[in-house]
Amino acid sequence: MYDLLWSKIKYTCVILMLGCTQLKGQKVLHREERANKPYYFGLTLAGASVSLLPLKSPLFLANDSILRAEPGTSPGYSVRLLGTLKLNNRLEMRVNPGLILGVERTFTYTLGSRELFEDEIQKKVIQSNIATFPVQLKFNSDRIQNFKVYMLGGFKFDYDLASNSGSRNAENLVKLRKTDFGAELGIGFNFFLPFVTVSPEIKFSNGFTNLHNRDANLKYSNIFDKMYSRSIQFSIHLEE
Repeated sequence: MYDLLWSKIKYTCVILMLGCTQLKGQKVLHREERANKPYYFGLTLAGASVSLLPLKSPLFLANDSILRAEPGTSPGYSVRLLGTLKLNNRLEMRVNPGLILGVERTFTYTLGSRELFEDEIQKKVIQSNIATFPVQLKFNSDRIQNFKVYMLGGFKFDYDLASNSGSRNAENLVKLRKTDFGAELGIGFNFFLPFVTVSPEIKFSNGFTNLHNRDANLKYSNIFDKMYSRSIQFSIHLEE
């Protein structure tokens, strides 16, 4: 997934360089009236790489039943609404609620002591579909012909619609809490076309909430102390 995101970033950079070389010869400014709008709306299509940052419990070192345990990275895709409120010529406030779908949180364990016929490598998968509610401040550069660059930062609230924290059928799985709160930081580019503004963007998110609902009686759970969400998102915004 990281290779895919890196390929998208390089592809976007090539587009930007080609676009910038064309700006010198451009004389037609598209949609100049947009600068006078107090607010505007749009739609977001995004791909994400979602992971967990684990902190091990002291029990992990004291117990030889599990020699290694690491969560993996999962791709996901997102469809969102976009609303932007103009605060001044440089600063805007933006909300971008939506869903992150198809996330599979994978945990890979290497066992030390094993039961009869039990494989040394165990993989556990937890499905997640996340409703996310980000609120961000967007700082804009000057417009150069039909191009503009921006930076953004803000906070998000996530709710896992498929959380297994209360499930009785998850005895062999790590249980993850439903809610998460975190910070986001990103950079993007506005391309003003005749009828729409296309804005590629890359964003990094770090969660502040411990997602691990630890169960001291479960060997796949008690070796972890805390877990925090991490994600990289590549988005294409289509704005009016």
